[in-house]
Amino acid sequence: MNSLVVLAMLLAILMIGLGGKKGLRSFITLFINFALFIVLLFFMNIPEVNPVILTMIICIIISFINLFYINGTNTMTKTAFASTVFTTLLLSGLILYFANATFIQGFGKEETEELSMASLRIGIDFSKVAVAVIMMSTIGAITDASIAIASPMKEMHQLKPDIDRKNLFIFGLSIGKDIIGTSMNTLFFAFVGSYLALLILFSDLSYSWSEMINSKIFSGEVVTIACSAIGLIAVIPITAFCTSYVLTKKTPPSQQEN
Repeated sequence: MNSLVVLAMLLAILMIGLGGKKGLRSFITLFINFALFIVLLFFMNIPEVNPVILTMIICIIISFINLFYINGTNTMTKTAFASTVFTTLLLSGLILYFANATFIQGFGKEETEELSMASLRIGIDFSKVAVAVIMMSTIGAITDASIAIASPMKEMHQLKPDIDRKNLFIFGLSIGKDIIGTSMNTLFFAFVGSYLALLILFSDLSYSWSEMINSKIFSGEVVTIACSAIGLIAVIPITAFCTSYVLTKKTPPSQQEN
């Protein structure tokens, strides 16, 4: 049996065994997200399609599926989704600026040997592709952070229905402070693990610190991690505010009677 099939089966057993129905939905969501990624690649090859706008739409669809399909439709997922979309739109301008300012589009000289036999005239704006890559890299961290804050805030409101908006907002910020450190380490070690071979190559080629930092591959990953971290930090107060506002919003008497 193929080792990938065995790993997929083991992952499915563990997710379903621990998470039950939510674990099954999470496992199915992996394949749905993969299918959306294939759709993104297919339409990105069409010159008339803007990769940035297409990626933004796919990111919103991914966050919608990850939040509502896995966790259901409730106040927690609605505020988390709204916070994710708002943060993604807010972050897109920052990503556009830094991607163009740092010139990380295209391929680095370390990749020229592998691409020497291929034609690079594919009719795609690589600057927009670089922005699309960063946006796809940030959506996961933003979605995870938003649901990680909205969920305990909802639980707190259920335990203390009389809690006011300010204290509930402060509670959400305190949760955000707790997850910042671990999430930052996750982003950092994801970079180190993915590009450990590249760092070893830099060492074997006797790259100086300035050459390594100014390498297109290295700087592109740094910009991706930095944008992901900024999105992670930005979504914390946004989610805390949206959730505290919705949970403490007074229901009109006419709606209460209905």
